[in-house]
Amino acid sequence: MDAPWAREQLRRRYLFPSEVELDCEDEAKPETPTAVEKKERPLPRLNIHSGFWILASIVVTYYVDFFKTFKENFHTNSWFLFGGALLFVSLSIAFYCIVYLEWYRGIEEYDVKYPTLVPITTATFIAAGICFNLALWNVWSFFTPLLLFTQFMGVVMFISLLG
Repeated sequence: MDAPWAREQLRRRYLFPSEVELDCEDEAKPETPTAVEKKERPLPRLNIHSGFWILASIVVTYYVDFFKTFKENFHTNSWFLFGGALLFVSLSIAFYCIVYLEWYRGIEEYDVKYPTLVPITTATFIAAGICFNLALWNVWSFFTPLLLFTQFMGVVMFISLLG
């Protein structure tokens, strides 16, 4: 690679494509790919990664009696109520963004128009996760974050299969 060519490429790296075309009219343009080459095959929804998390979530639910434990400890700890309220707020904002703003109003980039919605949703969801960890800590001890994260990933991967 010769030095003048490298300097010229370095100089052109921040130019807009139209400026680059004007700058190098004498150079030959590479062929543009056809529509068939541009069209990429969509990724399959069910892959090894999502299958693993869904299966792991099912195994965790079965072996730790997740729903039975949740039902027995629901009324004994106030962290469940606080975590549930935060989770409700987080999911409400998410549904507001997806259903109302994107589907009904047609705002595709709602995160640009309303930049505080995504951080608020994320913060409330993380706070809800911390509350659920505190509520179930006396049951599973240091396994609680691992079990809840596995459940979370299983739900996320299952939802990704649906849509």
